[in-house]
Amino acid sequence: MHLIQIVMLVCVTLLATACGSGSDSADSVNSSSSQSSASSSSIAAAISKGIDPERFLDGALAEDISTVDCTLSDGTASTCYQVTINGAPSNADIGPFCPPSITSDASEGGIWFDGSGEVYELDGAFIMNLDTLYGSEWMLYDSVTGLINITDTQLACESAARPNVDPAYQNYCVECKLEYTGGPVQQTFLIPTQPVALNSPERLGFDIGLGLNGVVFAGPAPVDAILSNYTIAAFDDCGGHINPAEGYHYHAAIGCAQSEPESDGHAAMIGVALDGYGIYAMTDDLGLEPEGLDECRGHSDTERGYHYHAASPGENMFIGCYHGAQGDIVETRL
Repeated sequence: MHLIQIVMLVCVTLLATACGSGSDSADSVNSSSSQSSASSSSIAAAISKGIDPERFLDGALAEDISTVDCTLSDGTASTCYQVTINGAPSNADIGPFCPPSITSDASEGGIWFDGSGEVYELDGAFIMNLDTLYGSEWMLYDSVTGLINITDTQLACESAARPNVDPAYQNYCVECKLEYTGGPVQQTFLIPTQPVALNSPERLGFDIGLGLNGVVFAGPAPVDAILSNYTIAAFDDCGGHINPAEGYHYHAAIGCAQSEPESDGHAAMIGVALDGYGIYAMTDDLGLEPEGLDECRGHSDTERGYHYHAASPGENMFIGCYHGAQGDIVETRL
């Protein structure tokens, strides 16, 4: 990767313009540590610090970052960083996803989360107990052989990963491969060089930002639709999985995308949202979550200005809403 010669500037706003009422909230925030609200003068001093582009991990970017004219989601004419990611983690393997049999241990499968706050190890015991967890209609394995029903072809993947799941693939563990999309899906994001705070927050789209290791951050997985079709759309241990349209992407922050720790003990940066604000891990180097997060899971401090903190993996989300006007995704290619 070439050395990126730009600096992403994080523009911040007063707490008076922080996220107001919105439909997506992080009601389960467990406040343990404090990042104090910053005064207007200290926030202004933080603007010049920006986001160090060298935090993108080696191999995360498909090409050098450039600056282009853009129009944000609220109609603001602006400039954006054009960032093309490789679409596969530069620092981690992809998979495994579905365990092969009911005797499989946790090393043979990934994880599952359904928004309840729990993160389940996808091992054979979990598959056997799905009827206890979700109802008697669940039976994802052959009672004679013990083998788990897995979508092991492109047709099966496409039939089970769509919103209207083919009934033939109900009671399946859904697993897709990168080869079905021709390899990692490169995507080009337009990220505002100077974020523009909104008067009220906006709901998230599917792709909400990008990780520092070159993987898309997606919004909440549609677990209700998945479970209603008696399927488990398995995640790997990084909280990612593959679908035929988007390729590999994350639905939760599990520590696979983050950069070096912050020098002041603050949670490590893991990515950038589509509105230009930085996304940081949930907890700091003492394992504590900041107090006073708004419903978008954001707040301000003197070093970083306004920024987000990711939710816990079991909540099936990164952030709750957009605090700022968003850029765009202008290109997807294999």
